[in-house]
Amino acid sequence: MRKVIWLLLCITGLTFSQNKQVLYGFSEIPQALMLNPGGEIKNDWYFGIPLLSHIHTSVGISGSTVYDVFADDGVDFNTKLRNAIYSMRSNDFFSANQQLEIFSGGFAYGTSYNKNKYISFGMYQEFDFITYFPKDYAILAYEGNQNNINRRFNAGHASGSAEVISVLHVGFNKKVNRTFSFGVRGKIYSNILNLTTTKNKGYFVTEYGENNFYNHIFNLDLELRTSGLASLTDDDTDSEAVAKALKKRALFGGDLGLGFDIGFSHKLSKQWTVDGSLLDIGFISHSKDVENYKIAGNYAFEGANPIFPETGSGQTAEEYWSEIEDEFETLFTVDTTANKYITWRPIKLNASLNYAFGEKRSEECNCLKEDVGYLNAVGLQLYAIKRPKQPQMALTAYYYRRLFKGLRAKATYTVDSYSFSNIGFGLSAHIGAVNFYLMADNFLQYKNVYDAQSVSLQLGFNYIFNKNED
Repeated sequence: MRKVIWLLLCITGLTFSQNKQVLYGFSEIPQALMLNPGGEIKNDWYFGIPLLSHIHTSVGISGSTVYDVFADDGVDFNTKLRNAIYSMRSNDFFSANQQLEIFSGGFAYGTSYNKNKYISFGMYQEFDFITYFPKDYAILAYEGNQNNINRRFNAGHASGSAEVISVLHVGFNKKVNRTFSFGVRGKIYSNILNLTTTKNKGYFVTEYGENNFYNHIFNLDLELRTSGLASLTDDDTDSEAVAKALKKRALFGGDLGLGFDIGFSHKLSKQWTVDGSLLDIGFISHSKDVENYKIAGNYAFEGANPIFPETGSGQTAEEYWSEIEDEFETLFTVDTTANKYITWRPIKLNASLNYAFGEKRSEECNCLKEDVGYLNAVGLQLYAIKRPKQPQMALTAYYYRRLFKGLRAKATYTVDSYSFSNIGFGLSAHIGAVNFYLMADNFLQYKNVYDAQSVSLQLGFNYIFNKNED
C-alpha cells in the first residue's frame, strides 16, 4: 500500500483540464495543428526541440478551494470544513492534466508552385486525472451515522480515473483550395498506468437494530479496475524495476490502443473563418498486468457487542476492535480478477468562428502591402470534453494581434466549469528560425494561487522554416 501511495504522489507531483484555448487557432505555432489537424499552416517545415517543443500542465477544481478551508481568516476550521462539504455537489470535480512532447516535426509537399499537402508527426506523453467529490462519503465521515438514521448514503458518489499514456501520431493536412482545408491524424496509444472507478452504484443506510443498537445495511456494486499497477506495487519490486517497466511501456511495450483526430478550416469570406475538430476518437484495450477489485451484493452488519465486557472477562479493547475488523473482512468479500477491459478516450470538441481585420499598409505609399494577412482577429471558441459523469464545456472570446515582425500575441476570456473570470494570455516569438511560445491563463487568480479554481501553463521551442516572412 505504501508503494501505491508513493507512486500516485510521484505522478501527481509532476503535474500541476485539457482546454488549450490560448493555443487553439494560433497558426504560427506548429503545435496548434494538434488541436485541429485541418487548421491553417504557416510553415514549409519544422521540427520541435526534443522534450522542449511542448510542455503543458494544468489543474482545476470546480468547487471549494484549498484557501476556503485553510485560510487564516479567524473562522473556525470546523466551520469552514463543514461549509466546504455542504457547498459542493457530487458533480464537482478535481482534474489535472500534463503533456510532454518527446519529439515532433512536419513538412509541406506537393508541386513546386503549390505545396498544398502537409505531413506532421511526433510522440508525446500524457497524464490525465479526474475525481469527483464523494459528497455522501464526506458527510458520513464528518457527521457519522448516529444522526443520520434511515438516511441512504449514495455509494455511487465515488468516481474517478487516472492514466499515464504515450502517444505516437502521424497527421495529414490538405489545402483543397483558397477557402477550405481538412486534416486527419492517426494515433497509437500505449498505456503506462490506468486506474478507473466510474460505474459504482449502491447505498449505505443505518437503521435501529433488533439484536444490537443499530443495523448497518449495505447494497453495493463497486469496482476499481487497474492496468499496469499490480506489478509496480509488488513487495518484490524495487525502484529500478519500476523505472524499467515504465520506460518499456512508454515505448509501446504495454497495452495498446488506436484513435484518430479530424478537423477542418473554411473561409466564409476574406475576413470570416469557421473551423472545428474532434480529437481522441479511440480506445485502449487493457489486458496486461490487469488487476480488478469488486464488491457486489447486499450486506447487513449489526456489529460486535458494543458494550465492553466486564474486566474479568479477559477481553481487551484491542481484541474488541480486532473482532469488528474480522467481522468486516468476513462480511465484505473483495473479488479480485484479471479480466481485460477497454477504456474509451475522452473525446474533445473544438469549434470557432473568427473575424480578421486591419490590413497592413506600406509606410511609403499609404497603400496595402502584398497580401500577408490581417493584423488583428477576434473570435469565439467552443470547447467540450467527454467525462465520466457529464461533459465539461468552455466558451472563449479572444483577441489576436500581430505586434510586429516575429511577435504575435493572443488574449482570451473564458467561461468554463471552474470560473466565469478566466483571463489568459499568450506570446509567440520568432528569432530567426527559432520559435518560442509561452501561454498561461487565469491571471486574475495568480495573486492567491491557493484560492484559484484553475491554472494552466504552456511553453515550447521549435525550429521553423516559414512560408512567408513579414
